[in-house]
Amino acid sequence: MGRPDSLLRSLHRQGLLDALDLHLAEYLLAEAKEAASPSLALAIALTSRATSEGHVCLDLRPVAGRVLIDEGENRVQAPELEAWRDGLLASGIIGRPGDWQPLILDRRDRLYLHRYWAYEQRLGSALLQRAEALDRQIDPETVKRALTTLFPADDGGAVDWQKLAVATAILRPLTIITGGPGTGKTTTVLRLLALLRQQPGGEALRIALAAPTGMAAARLQQAIQQAKASLSLSAEQLASIPEQASTLHRLLGMNRSGTGFRHHRDNPLLLDVVIVDEASMVDLALMAKLLDALPHTARLVLLGDRDQLASVEAGAVMGDLCAGCQGPDAEFARQLSLITRQTVAPGEGSGSGLRNSVVELRHSYRFDPRSPLGQLARAVNRGDTGQARELLDNGGGELDRLDSAGDLARRVADRFSRLFEAVRAGAPAASLFTLLYEFRLLCVLREGPRGVHAMNAAITRELIRQGQIRDQGEWYPGRPVMLSRNDYQLNLYNGETGIVLPHPQLKDELAVAFQGGGDEIRWVPPSRLPYCETVYAVTVHKSQGSEFQEVILQLPDQRSPILCRELVYTAITRSRRRFTLIGEEALFDWALTQPMRRSSGLADLLTGNPG
Repeated sequence: MGRPDSLLRSLHRQGLLDALDLHLAEYLLAEAKEAASPSLALAIALTSRATSEGHVCLDLRPVAGRVLIDEGENRVQAPELEAWRDGLLASGIIGRPGDWQPLILDRRDRLYLHRYWAYEQRLGSALLQRAEALDRQIDPETVKRALTTLFPADDGGAVDWQKLAVATAILRPLTIITGGPGTGKTTTVLRLLALLRQQPGGEALRIALAAPTGMAAARLQQAIQQAKASLSLSAEQLASIPEQASTLHRLLGMNRSGTGFRHHRDNPLLLDVVIVDEASMVDLALMAKLLDALPHTARLVLLGDRDQLASVEAGAVMGDLCAGCQGPDAEFARQLSLITRQTVAPGEGSGSGLRNSVVELRHSYRFDPRSPLGQLARAVNRGDTGQARELLDNGGGELDRLDSAGDLARRVADRFSRLFEAVRAGAPAASLFTLLYEFRLLCVLREGPRGVHAMNAAITRELIRQGQIRDQGEWYPGRPVMLSRNDYQLNLYNGETGIVLPHPQLKDELAVAFQGGGDEIRWVPPSRLPYCETVYAVTVHKSQGSEFQEVILQLPDQRSPILCRELVYTAITRSRRRFTLIGEEALFDWALTQPMRRSSGLADLLTGNPG
């Protein structure tokens, strides 16, 4: 493979590494001194690259022996597995699990940056500790009566999965509730909160609601406020149920420099219950830090959809937690049957230590079983290209498919015209946010002719042409913006969305309105927000945690590593009423054959088979 530095430069020129991968490999090779070799350089650089692409580690097995570059004399081939493994362990900078080395190679030939190996170990250990415990302090008879009140009997006799989820969360200090769109995750949480308050000492419980992004936190808060009307409880009982939700960064207390959290193992959160929505968006590092900061006595409930896109950063935590969990063991199934007064069958054999903590909500209340939109989400989730195409072509008023974008900018601008008209009419900011979330264009990529940047620029030009944007300059009334970085001083975080509006108190001044708690609106001067961008269009990744009445998904003009089955599923499930796909049929079919796979050892750790 030649000299280590030549190898790294070749991989960098080919786009297989970025500058960070290159510099990390060079730094660690210097630490290895005489043990530096091309095979060591390759392993370090590819591990760094894998982490940047969302993997927790580099699985050496599929890479070993592969030709990475084949251009005449410039040929790069990875070593065969056994020789590569032996060479890495002899380098002095790569150790086995438990060693204190910059990289860790486990027994299954997974190579980690030490930091990510440590995150995985800490998280797995903390989860298993919680999953093995039972709450001995609950009163079973009180719980039975409360469950009967909160979940009136269904004459159909089918299993009430929401009731099962609430019972699990009452009995266990760790519960993972997974379910697709409209399966009632928020309703389940609301009933859980009501039940917790009714337990002896429940009125004193310190409860926190959180989500990974500001958008997701605002939606959780709004959903709980709206769902309270469905509960047959007294005004006093309803008032005791918390509504305020925050981002995980706020909950953990990110310091102003953005380098760490105020709450950690040595300064834990003063809480009894933590509920996290949109948990599929939480990466390995953040989830590990959350568990570090939780007191051992605290109850943790994670909500999410395991079939959605995984986090932007490294890890596929929600998927790993649910892997292999097909239902409770026989003993816990018996306990659930007693407390819920319904038959709970044990799951098939599973070695996961979380099997008694995972509940899947299986009934969608949003979509009728015959709904084309719901059927499309399920078909995409299965990778059924034939049914997905048929639904898109015959979806009635819910679904549509176009091979080419046509005048997409005009179509999107027309949809945003109502927002601009309402701004000019002086509508309240709260109602403007309702309009903002009626529609969104979703893109797969940020760059390129069909990416977010190009589409936002084209839509802006069209709105100017239509006379909707009347002010010159970057900041104009009605402009929707999204933060692209965390601002710890303002307590605003990456992904939070605002609208540029006339300031309600300062004449002739513009400000950016952000949704706060309840109907609260926060007003921030544009000068304080250098890192934000226009969001008529947004990437599918950035749309997670949001819902819109109508969504258009524009596919790129060619295959991309980002385009996968989970991305298409996530885009579809952002919509409540109508979904349109724009792109070539062949590319859509290809995406459905590309499930997202992220290398990780967490699922093995949870089954008692660590690497």
